[in-house]
Amino acid sequence: MAALGWLTPRRRSATARSVLAGEASAEAARKSTQLVPEREPEWPVHGDERAAAFFDLDNTVMQGAALFHFGRGLYKRKFFDTRDLARFAWQQAWFRLAGVEDPEHMQDARDSALSIVQGHRVSELQSIGEEIYDEYMAERIWPGTRALAQAHLDAGQRVWLVTAAPVEIAQVIARRLGLTGALGTVAESVDGVYTGKLVGEPLHGPAKAEAVRALALAEELDLGRCAAYSDSHNDIPMLSLVGHPYAINPDAKLRKHARRMDWRLRDYRTGRKAAKVGIPAAAGVGAVAGGTAAAIALHRKRR
Repeated sequence: MAALGWLTPRRRSATARSVLAGEASAEAARKSTQLVPEREPEWPVHGDERAAAFFDLDNTVMQGAALFHFGRGLYKRKFFDTRDLARFAWQQAWFRLAGVEDPEHMQDARDSALSIVQGHRVSELQSIGEEIYDEYMAERIWPGTRALAQAHLDAGQRVWLVTAAPVEIAQVIARRLGLTGALGTVAESVDGVYTGKLVGEPLHGPAKAEAVRALALAEELDLGRCAAYSDSHNDIPMLSLVGHPYAINPDAKLRKHARRMDWRLRDYRTGRKAAKVGIPAAAGVGAVAGGTAAAIALHRKRR
């Protein structure tokens, strides 16, 4: 009995210590889970059929302006003379150096293109567009932006180009990249022949936002779950429409606006990595742009 009396206090003391140890361990475990950052939500959301992505084309998906590359191809096929080509070349060089659109240059390029294609058949330009893509555009696609688009496609979402370039050219590029489709500037045609006029106005600035809004309504998309990507402050109306706006290779005004609005950023021209939140890892591929180096060399030569 004496032995049992001696053991009893030890059992009670051990039990109390066990309870204390258990409580301390549980508290430590609870605190440790609070230190682990919350896992980022899956992006893009797989299987969300009411979500889609809208990509600007010039300097977002492709280095330079599609319209200028198209002009080079038409010159090669003798659609216009050397003087027109020189103007196209200067506008393209300026665009690549400045990284922003000059309204006068863009208007001049559109007017020139309309006058050049007037009287030609739509089917002819579509066929030529396929050839021009292979000759001048395919190698100028930004791999990083292409990866972003592919991430949306892999998630089962639709992906659209939205550009001021002619819709026929935009559709060629979208098809070659495996995208859903394209919104672009529509040139008037009668009986399959271009008249040299536009239907409405170029798909630029606010017009892009209206096109995206109309497409979203027709396709029953929820813009709050959609994403948009652009390099230009001119596309702020389009970017502001969606729940997931991204500034890609942004000009100075868009970069400033994106930072103020806490939009996500990615710059493939220099290899700089901006905010990573919501950016698929694959988008980091191919951040260096060879076209920029070529434009700088041209600028130095001119000096």
